[in-house]
Amino acid sequence: MASQLSCLEICAGAGGQSLGLESAGFGHELAVEIEPEACQTLRLNRPSWKIHEGDVRQIDATAYRGIDLLAGGVPCPPFSIAGKQLGQDDERDLFPEALRLVEEAQPKAVMLENVRGLASVKFQAYRNSIRARLSELGYESDWQVLNASEFGVPQLRPRFILVAARPEYFDRFEWPGARGTAPTVGKTLHHLMARDGWPGADAWAEGADGIGPTIVGGSRKHGGPDLGPTRARAAWLELGIDGKGIANYGPDELTPVDHTPRLTLEMAAAIQGFPPEWKFYGRKTAAYRQIGNAFPPPVAEAVGLAINAAVTGGKVRRKRRSSARLRLVATA
Repeated sequence: MASQLSCLEICAGAGGQSLGLESAGFGHELAVEIEPEACQTLRLNRPSWKIHEGDVRQIDATAYRGIDLLAGGVPCPPFSIAGKQLGQDDERDLFPEALRLVEEAQPKAVMLENVRGLASVKFQAYRNSIRARLSELGYESDWQVLNASEFGVPQLRPRFILVAARPEYFDRFEWPGARGTAPTVGKTLHHLMARDGWPGADAWAEGADGIGPTIVGGSRKHGGPDLGPTRARAAWLELGIDGKGIANYGPDELTPVDHTPRLTLEMAAAIQGFPPEWKFYGRKTAAYRQIGNAFPPPVAEAVGLAINAAVTGGKVRRKRRSSARLRLVATA
């Protein structure tokens, strides 16, 4: 089992990265998140955690000096190809705040994730400036694009991840390798499609024989409960999924055999790699936004295990997850 290490997590969202790091042996000293619904999701699932509901700029990390890991999924819109790509000129860019927290907390290691757009040539100077500042603070660092599909998640979802550590730990750090072929969308969702007696479930699962495109959650200002832009919805349709919306319920015994189903929140969470017992708080749009914007737990776990091994100098094993059923908690 992985050693118990301490973690300060910013931009925790609905807990995708939190879950992965927990499975990798990290205990949360503090989780910071600004969205009220996501904070409620964290409280529902981990009532013992200390959660700061508010802006990361409010955090004085000197209280956590010497913590093992500072982690976070800093906002992606400044670097997303779906946005204006303002980068450091976008007020939502929280990399400067993350670097401030590193300076204050002086953790043994750092893990920050973002969209693949940050890996583009356009942001090379900005990436270099982040690494230069980390070097000034006494850290060695590296960036890497990891595809969620290489870690058992049935969607592409490439993420650009920064890992930094004190030199004595970074010398032992190795990026995790692929864990084999991800299950298909059909295999992942067959039990949910068949659960209420849909006679077309077997044929649907056989046809949904690939991994899905990246699920997009959107923001409060933009996006809704659908599976993304036109191209993404077309790719989902090839897998037998109607991507124009999210369903309240899955198909049942009265659903025609040739029906093209929509994903439910429960199904979307499974596609993201959440364990079935994880609960989401809020109405459908808010809950889907949390799911769609999450860092897939299996990817966070893989990187977390590598960091754990680097910090402790030992080998760690993956933690088995429960097969309990996912619960969705909706507000009135």
